[in-house]
Amino acid sequence: MRVLAVETSTLAGGVALLDGERVRGECLLDVSATHSERLMPAIDRLLADAAWTPADLGGLAVAVGPGSFTGLRVGLSAVKGLAIALGIPVAAVPTLDALAASLPFASLPVCPVLDARKGEVYACLYRWDGGAMRREWDYVALTREALARRLTEPVVLLGDGAASVPSRVALLAPPHRRQPSPAAVAVLGRARLAAGETTAPADLLPIYLRPSEAELKRGGTAVH
Repeated sequence: MRVLAVETSTLAGGVALLDGERVRGECLLDVSATHSERLMPAIDRLLADAAWTPADLGGLAVAVGPGSFTGLRVGLSAVKGLAIALGIPVAAVPTLDALAASLPFASLPVCPVLDARKGEVYACLYRWDGGAMRREWDYVALTREALARRLTEPVVLLGDGAASVPSRVALLAPPHRRQPSPAAVAVLGRARLAAGETTAPADLLPIYLRPSEAELKRGGTAVH
């Protein structure tokens, strides 16, 4: 199956193309331009470089957070539009799962950490079980200090919030492994698509662990 994956959870957003188990292309940019400015041009460029058309795609995968409220909305909106226009299925991939999947075979537990602003981070803990990264925590939003207190054994940190965690037992993944990977979203998404674990475009929702700024101003407290 040919899969297009979209990752817009952080500033380092991007897209990837997967043809079966082969990564045909990946574009990752950590720049100041917004996702709304560069996402569709990146998709067009990657498809053109692979000599594919949108009609060649068999499925879509999209990172659904937690992460940037604005970035996630841009990515989900783009994927919804493509899914409806092309009539192909979509797999929703949690961002922290995709981050952890970029460090398979790790002998230490892996903790993806994303900057949630306001002094907090989004995080989760995973261990390699011989076949995949197994999630051990619920996805959480907490202060960097609170996360450090939860890390009671040596652990590998990755993600754009990793370096800010004041833990004495943590090791930082190398820089090229710290950013969200569109290719990892594609690989996890392809597995979900193959298993029939799809989400209707209208039902695609981001994982929010706390209210957005707009919700806070309205007095909202609900999270998804």
